[in-house]
Amino acid sequence: MTTRQTNRPSGLLRLLTPRRPVPPAPAAPGTALAEARALRVTLGQRPVLDGVDIAVRAGEVLALVGPNGAGKSTLLAALAGDLPAESGEVLVDGAPVDAWSAPDLALRRAVLPQSAPLAFPFAVEEVVRMGRMPWSGTAAAEHDDAAVATAMAATEVAAFAARPYPALSGGERARAALARVLAQHAPLILLDEPTAALDLHHQELVLRICRDQAAEGRAVVVVLHDLGLAAAHADRVAVLAGGRIAADGPPTDTLTEQLLSTVYRHPVEVLPHPRTGTPLILPHR
Repeated sequence: MTTRQTNRPSGLLRLLTPRRPVPPAPAAPGTALAEARALRVTLGQRPVLDGVDIAVRAGEVLALVGPNGAGKSTLLAALAGDLPAESGEVLVDGAPVDAWSAPDLALRRAVLPQSAPLAFPFAVEEVVRMGRMPWSGTAAAEHDDAAVATAMAATEVAAFAARPYPALSGGERARAALARVLAQHAPLILLDEPTAALDLHHQELVLRICRDQAAEGRAVVVVLHDLGLAAAHADRVAVLAGGRIAADGPPTDTLTEQLLSTVYRHPVEVLPHPRTGTPLILPHR
């Protein structure tokens, strides 16, 4: 008796063969690329977020502001799928965040944490190229070189592309880490205090990059402590206080004297810029 040969893989082989991740489809402007619904997150038996509802939409820059301990970074990490919810849910690209495999999630969101320690002496260009890893094995991999070059040019790190990452200044590291995020080319970009270590020029540069990314159809969430930057560059500002959303809307609606004075426990003045009308937030001194 002869055994029939077949080219179909065995069941075991199918289980052991990694499935290629499926890139996300382009999103129409205004599509919710991430959502938190009645989100509650507890850290060390303390509720850090409690009943948070928020949507992140394609074509929009959303700034998260609020005092220390308000839950901004925790909310960003929950939207990224890096922190589990005690209750409620987080959706990314229309599905529960924990339903995505790690490779699929990496194609849908790119994350810049507050700090990006890297002990090994990778060159800056190598660090930026790490952002292309989710696209390995896909048709988009042929664009790796162009994506890396574009990201380095946008963040002004191309001049020191060959330098070891650990040898950079704090601000240079921050920009190189942002270039890695941009090279990832995900539709959802989550940035935790990207301007904290930067000078005035590079703060404005980073926020202009956020605006450019939104103009290309991505959703950008950025944690900021500088209320002036949030007022000038964000389409929406969500003010967090005590683990809840105190206000969510256009900067002129959310960044008010009464709300900010209460949330930050310090009296502030909010004045319109004489040329642009953008809110200027000044603490009473």
